[in-house]
Amino acid sequence: MIDVITIDGPAGSGKSTVSRLLAKRLNYIYLDTGAMYRAVALAAERKDIGIYESNKLKELCRSIDLRYKTDEDPPRLLLDGQDISAAIRTPSMDMLSSSISSVKEVREAMAILQRTISKGARVVAEGRDMGTIVFPEAEHKFFLTASHEVRAERRYRERLQRGESASMFHVSEEMKTRDLQDENRFLSPLKPAKDAVLIDSTLLSPDEIVEKIIRHLKK
Repeated sequence: MIDVITIDGPAGSGKSTVSRLLAKRLNYIYLDTGAMYRAVALAAERKDIGIYESNKLKELCRSIDLRYKTDEDPPRLLLDGQDISAAIRTPSMDMLSSSISSVKEVREAMAILQRTISKGARVVAEGRDMGTIVFPEAEHKFFLTASHEVRAERRYRERLQRGESASMFHVSEEMKTRDLQDENRFLSPLKPAKDAVLIDSTLLSPDEIVEKIIRHLKK
């Protein structure tokens, strides 16, 4: 029995949609770890805790009440009982969550929480370091990527669908900055695990990627 399937990749690679579809197809739990970091970033902003206040961030992570409401698709994320699913999907949270996730104390606390949630369950874990750091022993690991232009276009359309005003140029530039932060941070940089299956999603639909992953699982 496969317990954990990891899917990592940069923003706009399609990993969230693919992970959610795959989890539904296999009847697994979908673990959106990126949303967890965004929740910490939102909580820190609300409590006026800066990214250099590591001790305060550590205490915040210990006390934070994060829960997934899985009876909806996509699942809703609750922070202290409040639905923050929309609040964490803003451009400012994109950048702040990337900065927050570079803090050692935050990554350690979140990794522990992610492993605790996954213990004894069958999970599709989506993020940026699932296959390298959080679940290095996972038997099945995947890393999604796509051209920068396609990833930026996807993120731009997501923002328009949420009713946000957005410019393609600014979305593209924000994504370049986010990529640099994620790929070059000292702790858990964004990179594929050595034993991960690489999938270029540039020309593939989410359903095609899911089928590709399932074929690998059957092997």
